[in-house]
Amino acid sequence: MTLPPPAHSAPLPPARTTADGVRVLAGVPYAALPGARPLELDLYLPSGPGPAPVVVFLHGGGWRLGSRHSAGPQFTGSAPFEQLAQAGIAVAALDYRLSGEAVWPAQLHDAKAAVRWLRSRAEELGVDPDRVAAWGESAGGHLAALLGLTGPDLDGDVGVTGPASTVCAVVAWYPPTDLATVPADPTDVATREAQLLGAAPADVPELAAQASPVTHAGPAAPPFLLLHGDADRMVGHRQSELLHAALTAAGTPVELVTLPGADHMWLGSPDAAATALTRTTAFLTRHLLGDHR
Repeated sequence: MTLPPPAHSAPLPPARTTADGVRVLAGVPYAALPGARPLELDLYLPSGPGPAPVVVFLHGGGWRLGSRHSAGPQFTGSAPFEQLAQAGIAVAALDYRLSGEAVWPAQLHDAKAAVRWLRSRAEELGVDPDRVAAWGESAGGHLAALLGLTGPDLDGDVGVTGPASTVCAVVAWYPPTDLATVPADPTDVATREAQLLGAAPADVPELAAQASPVTHAGPAAPPFLLLHGDADRMVGHRQSELLHAALTAAGTPVELVTLPGADHMWLGSPDAAATALTRTTAFLTRHLLGDHR
């Protein structure tokens, strides 16, 4: 009997093309784990000759809900991903295991597996393996930051192994960056952070530190763009301030954009959402396209 190929080497699905010329490959498996739902991503590819740079997008939802299909409630479906593709940057929006499916560091292992998969299939996909960035919102911003800050010791063995899981630029919208200080009560086992870690942050301080981007700030980090509303009631603006300070101290190029009056997920602030996407596009264009335009 002939066994099917591993998920990460399965044939690509047929692409559909939007009215604006963006090619979309939906539901592409990048890894599979026994007893778990398939790990899939949607790929938005620019028209024209490649290879194109690519940004990995990681959704929010407190690590316990959410999906690859949205960049947040202020945006219509995949519109932000298609907008970036129209600007010449491919987007790989991915699902990862949620905290109810697996605890830390499974989420980061999945994100790193997606980066490796992109590099392993780069020629076939028409993307540039040397120009891979990360972008995420909320919990996804936390994971995007960790993609930029952690090394092989947190790679895991999900999916294809071999290619690097590094990224050359990071955008994080309102990310949790120090898990011991996000919850009002770090001993509460019902918080999002406790569900991610499998225990209250106060009970597993070393694990909470390992899962915190501020712990990993260092001189080898790529450029960062942090965007955060100063009225965020879920993940306080202080979280981006902490990472900004840590990266600055390490000598990493980092910019913190504070959006006045904006709440978490830019709720009630469509102008803030539009500004965030504009600043994100400009940052990624600068670092991924640069002299390639």
